[in-house]
Amino acid sequence: MAQYDVYPNPSSSGSTGIPYVVVIQSDLLDALSTRLTVPLAVPEGASKAPAVLCPVVTVKGRRLHALAHFAAPLPVKVLRRPIDNVAAQSHLLVSAIDAVLSGF
Repeated sequence: MAQYDVYPNPSSSGSTGIPYVVVIQSDLLDALSTRLTVPLAVPEGASKAPAVLCPVVTVKGRRLHALAHFAAPLPVKVLRRPIDNVAAQSHLLVSAIDAVLSGF
């Protein structure tokens, strides 16, 4: 399981508006049974938060908003198979998490 891997949302009730989650946790913490994830929401379901907090991330050609303020750990066992990796866009995710921790 690699950092910035994208997985289908394991919550069937939220998967319409939030089809994916992205792992932001460092690979150095692979021994843990959870992974810190950020939900990736369709634009219609995204909040009106500033772009630095909810940047647009492209997954398989689809533009989604990363909801950094909803970052949460998920059990490894619910993350089945990655469908993409967004490491090339990691600067957007790191900046969003920094905005959550440090403010704008």
